[in-house]
Amino acid sequence: MAINLVSLVMQFLTPDMIGRIATALGLDRNNTQTAIGAVVPALLAGFSNVAAQPGGAQKLVDAARQQTGTLGNFANMLGAGGQSSLIEKGSQVLSALLGGRDQNSLVQAVSKFSGVGQGTAGSLLGMLAPVVMGTIGQQRQQQGGSLDASGIAGLLASQKDDIAAALPSGFSNLLGGTGLLDALGGAARTATAAGSEAARVATSTARVVADTGRHAAGAAASRSINWLYWLIPIAAIAALLIYLFARPAEQVVQQGVTTAQSLMVGGLDIGKQVTDSINSLRTTLDGVTDAASAQAALPKLRDVTAQIDKVDGLIGQLSSEQRKLLAGLVNPVMPTLNQLFDKVLAIPGVAELLKPAIDTLKAKLAALVA
Repeated sequence: MAINLVSLVMQFLTPDMIGRIATALGLDRNNTQTAIGAVVPALLAGFSNVAAQPGGAQKLVDAARQQTGTLGNFANMLGAGGQSSLIEKGSQVLSALLGGRDQNSLVQAVSKFSGVGQGTAGSLLGMLAPVVMGTIGQQRQQQGGSLDASGIAGLLASQKDDIAAALPSGFSNLLGGTGLLDALGGAARTATAAGSEAARVATSTARVVADTGRHAAGAAASRSINWLYWLIPIAAIAALLIYLFARPAEQVVQQGVTTAQSLMVGGLDIGKQVTDSINSLRTTLDGVTDAASAQAALPKLRDVTAQIDKVDGLIGQLSSEQRKLLAGLVNPVMPTLNQLFDKVLAIPGVAELLKPAIDTLKAKLAALVA
């Protein structure tokens, strides 16, 4: 089965882990989730760029070897001030690999995108760099290959499409011109260009509508309300242009969420099955307010699990492109689902009833995009 390094890192960063990171950095959980969603693919993009440079892959090997055991000890390093050493070492690794200029550019982009301070963004990057490097090294070894330059370079090269797809909409624009996305090739350039063009057309079209409205309003003094007959069709055309230009950018970033109809396997519309299951799951979780409603929700959660099992049984029949489409359906909703899971389990008397079912669901959803 093809691997996805972004998904593997995000699976390691469980809701509990993200909560600990937020506490350690003094951040709101939602801001932390947003920042992590940008940091993980950005670090992988930066490391891919390093691997493509002469001698860069060996630098990554050396860095990965230094992170042996980081994943197993990461949770213990958070809290009680233990994260300071982790952040310092991670920041040193980033400086050695990316160089001071690219590291600062990345810090600024994460800060601007997530709304956290630059100091905090730098700390988060330093904290997660060892996790990303540790995942790369671990995955290479689990593939049965040695931790060498060619192996890591090949692994990262195989991930460029997944990394580009995982970069949040708008975030790749903030990294444009830094060189951090160069190794991703056309995928990153297309996403950045499409997003920029959509924004440019939307702004330009809005300006045309505004100007037309002003001219029409001026003419209204002498021509009564006839200007409305011109403004309405122009506004309609403007809306159509915004839709047509913005849609390609959305499709690039979300990797075919709007083309879920392509996910037909064995007579089953997997796209609809997954979407319906997730909607049912969210509705069920929203209805849990106490132990009694949790008990009533348990059969519904089991039904959702059974529906996802049907999809899981067909995963092996999906093409690589269909796997990407499936990931595009599941990945964007996982932060919201994880928040719902945490909210429900925090209700007194609920965790004892629903935690096993929720843990099973989380594992099965993660397996869909593994």
